[in-house]
Amino acid sequence: MGFDFNHLIELLPDINQAFIQTIYMITISLAVSVVVGLPIGILLYVTDKGLFFENRLAKSVLDFVVNMVRSIPFIILLVALLPFTKFLVGTTIGPTAASVSLSVAAIPFFARIVETALREIDNGVIEAAVAAGATPWMIIKEVLLLEAKSGIISGITLTLISLIGFSAMAGTVGGGGIGDLAIRFGYYRYDNTIMIATVVILIVLVQVVQLLGDFIAKVVDKR
Repeated sequence: MGFDFNHLIELLPDINQAFIQTIYMITISLAVSVVVGLPIGILLYVTDKGLFFENRLAKSVLDFVVNMVRSIPFIILLVALLPFTKFLVGTTIGPTAASVSLSVAAIPFFARIVETALREIDNGVIEAAVAAGATPWMIIKEVLLLEAKSGIISGITLTLISLIGFSAMAGTVGGGGIGDLAIRFGYYRYDNTIMIATVVILIVLVQVVQLLGDFIAKVVDKR
């Protein structure tokens, strides 16, 4: 069956519900990844050699945990976390359940991006702050985060786009959203109309996120 516009109109309520579920999933996951991933990324940077919180043990442990989670393909992580998801939210299906795995996958991803953004800061700026007697907290708040805010915003954009892709994958285990709709209707029922529609929606969503993220990053960039 090819693309049928009338059939698409009939499926609009399902598409609308799936879109809302996708936005719900990625919003929760992005918020968790930023709240948890940002301090982890900062710790990855400041505990490195030569920095004011140098700590080889802490750096090694954080590196190991972040690399371990990032090395697991998302679809495997999704299945492996089902017991934890069941314990945490009481179910393994639906957008709320999918948000658990999405958050776990996004936290180390965003943490690495934050660490990379901080490494782009000129060491002279940090040394000047230390020489001026700034406390570690002041350096983090007034120097590191301020200097790296453009890179961090770009990182949030990249994380959000990755979450959109991951959320589509969550549909394979009943996570809801656009991916679930594409699998149930587009794949199992060979419905080309819904498959094309979901692909277009995901492409448009990613484009909008990327354009908006690039715009905000340029606005806050002091360079």
